[in-house]
This record gives sequence, C-alpha cells and structure tokens, in this order.
Amino acid sequence: MRFNLIGLFLLILSQASWANVAIQHWRTSHGTRVYFVQTPSLPMVDIRVAFDGGSARDEAQFGLAALTSAMLDTGAGEWNADDIANRFDSVGAVFSTGVSEDMAWLSLRSLTEKALFDKAFGTFQAILNTPAFNEDDFQREKNRTLAGLKHREESPGALAGIAFNKALYHDHPYAHPEEGLVETVAGFEVDDLKAFYKKYYVSANAMVVIVGDLQKSRAEQIAEKLIAGLPVGEKPAQIPPVVIPTQATTQRIAFPSSQTHVLSGMPGTHRKDPDYFALYVGNHILGGGSLVSRLFDEVREKRGLAYSASSQFMPLYREGPFVMSLQTRNDQTDQAIKVMDETLNDFIKNGPTEAELVAAKKNITGGFALRTDNNAKLTDYVTMIGFYQQPLDYLDQFPAKVDAVSVADIKDAFQRRIKPEWLQTVTVGGAGSLPAAALPPSLAVGGK
Repeated sequence: MRFNLIGLFLLILSQASWANVAIQHWRTSHGTRVYFVQTPSLPMVDIRVAFDGGSARDEAQFGLAALTSAMLDTGAGEWNADDIANRFDSVGAVFSTGVSEDMAWLSLRSLTEKALFDKAFGTFQAILNTPAFNEDDFQREKNRTLAGLKHREESPGALAGIAFNKALYHDHPYAHPEEGLVETVAGFEVDDLKAFYKKYYVSANAMVVIVGDLQKSRAEQIAEKLIAGLPVGEKPAQIPPVVIPTQATTQRIAFPSSQTHVLSGMPGTHRKDPDYFALYVGNHILGGGSLVSRLFDEVREKRGLAYSASSQFMPLYREGPFVMSLQTRNDQTDQAIKVMDETLNDFIKNGPTEAELVAAKKNITGGFALRTDNNAKLTDYVTMIGFYQQPLDYLDQFPAKVDAVSVADIKDAFQRRIKPEWLQTVTVGGAGSLPAAALPPSLAVGGK
C-alpha cells in the first residue's frame, strides 16, 4: 500500500514545478556545507550526501570509487543486504548510491511521516556511517562488476567511449572509465575499499542536500545527525588541470559490426567557465537540439548517413568532454565524418544565424520548468549547484543567462575554445584498422 501511495505522490509531484527555487545554505557544526530547498507540496523528502570521491580519485586503481559506492548497502551496522532492503521497503523509502568522475553520493527518498521517516533515516545513517564491507559481499560484488566489465567488451559504443576519453585525457584522472577495467578491478582487495571509504567519506569532504516538505529547523537536525557519525578527515587536493591536446589524432578500431560508432571532440568546458552559456546555447544549435540541430540536419536529414548525429558539452570540475557522435554504416564512415567536420568548421567560422539563436533560446527556456518539476530533478540540480559552488540563484538566473547570449558570443566562444585541428576522433566498427582485441586489457590505444 505504501508503494502505491508514494507512487501517487510522485505522479502528482511530477506535474508541479517551482518557478523560483529558494536554496538555503549553511554549515553544520562540523563545517559541512548544507543546501536546503523547502517544497511543501507533498509529505516527502529527498536527502543526498555527496563527497569529492568520484572516479577521478581512483589513482591507479581504476574502478575503486565505483565499487566502494556499490558496496555500501550490502551491509551496515547489524544489518545485511536483505535486512537493509527490507527496512527501506517496509516504509516505502528508496535508497541509491552513485559515482561520477568528480563525485560519489548516497541518496534517500522517504515520506516525512515520523515513524516512516525515522526508520528510513536510521537505515540511511547506518549505511553512511558504519558500512560493513564484508568479505563475502565484496567477492560477490567484485565478481558481478568483473562480469559487467567483460560484457562491456562486446559493445562497440562502450569501447569507443573508453578510447575517446583516453585520447582526450591521456594520464589525467578523467581518462579512465568510472567502472574501471578488468585488470584493475581484478586486483582489488576489500581493504582497498575500506581505505578509500576512510579517506574520502569524511565530513570535511562532504556536502548535504535536502529537498522536501520540512521546516529548516528539522533540516538542520537531519544534517547534523547525518554528519555527526563521520570522522572529520580532510578535503583532498584539487584534481589537476587538464592538458588540452594540440594535435588531432584518429583511431580506427576494428569491430565485427555492421555499424561504425564515431566520436570526435576535445576537452571542452568546466562548471565555472565564463564561456559556459555561450557554448551551451551554441551547442544546442550545433548538435544538442536533437531533431532541429545542424548536425542532425546535415548528416541525417540531407544525406541519410546516420540515424542520428549529435554533440554535447559535459562540464566537470575541470574541462569535461566536448563530443560529437554518430553511428553509420561501415562503408559510409569516411563520408559521415567529413560531413560532421565540415558542419563544425562552418559553425565555428560563421556562427549561428539569428533565427537559429531565437529558436534555440525559445526551446531551452520554454522547457526549463520541466528540469525542476519534481524533487528528484531538483535534488540533482541543487547537488550540482552545491558541489561546484555555483550561485544559489543559479536556477532563477538560468533563463536570463540563456537569453543574454548573442550570435557574436557564440561565434567568439567556439572560435577560441573548439579547434578542429585539435580534435580527437575514434571509430569502432567493421571499417577499423586496429583490432578491437587491442583495447581490453590495453585500452590506451595510440592515435595515428
């Protein structure tokens, strides 16, 4: 019955949105940053604790952050994995963990009714503060991860992504896949996970996000109780700067498939980049606007060379990837790449038209309310704002920032930031020249 009730709440909540998102911010007595948004529509709350403990902190043990995160709810305090799952299920709560390149997090969604919330919160608190890292659970989770990594070797798209990130970042912490590699994960011991947790899951390295139907006083109590059980520890050193490639490379990796996956790009933008909005709006016109973008029009609509073609900026703490992507028939790969490159070159040289810019702004701002129309989306945004220390009025200012972008801004930003002569291109498919077997375990395929 509780599942039906919370599902009904989510359905209703998905139809609501907050035009003005008031983010309140303070620090706990331990110095941990807290970000709180009161959403009184429904008796629900989302709580997230995030750490600067993503895959960029793996060092040489690629996949360590991801496996540590995956292990958290396999046992905590006096409970095993089944106990934990049953405790959440019995009160209709939802728990999850995750990692990105920059971040690791634990999330809880619960009804706010005291008896239900207290049980869910107590379980969440135990997972955060006293994960068991039991040896048997570790071996089971490690084997599951290894099976997934071996299965990944059968995906040309996944192999293209791995080779592409390596081409962009070389030895930088962003270069390896979040889930790691077979040869690194195979060498993990449970003590490696315990050491990673002990180093990064500390209050000095934590941030708390609370979004829901609570008063600020209760949110303050929740944040204090969550963080109180963690050691203070230290915040890690900053992720090193990205070295931007200054020479184009192309890797053609053979794979037994009828389609070739193509990725091309370079390190692009970061979360505090003053060029972010010009690049973001410009990319919407170039390849981010789906069916109305230039890449889609030139590659798919005019020439039928691919089912879709797109581009994206993925901002991180340091410069995340700018990537253009498409899939095409093996015998059309060179033609598709040529059209993709020509489309980018023309966009950099001439920028968008005024009509394209007006349409892009209308599309972006017109759909903006849908980005924060439920607690889950709002929690994601507030986490981004807090983790990357964006202005608290970021969401309120977003439409105005988009509207302020001009054709000249886009042209200037793309000409300074995206250099065709620096693009790293990877193809994986039947038309390749390097064997796919060269990727795993040796994923660092050199360009030519």
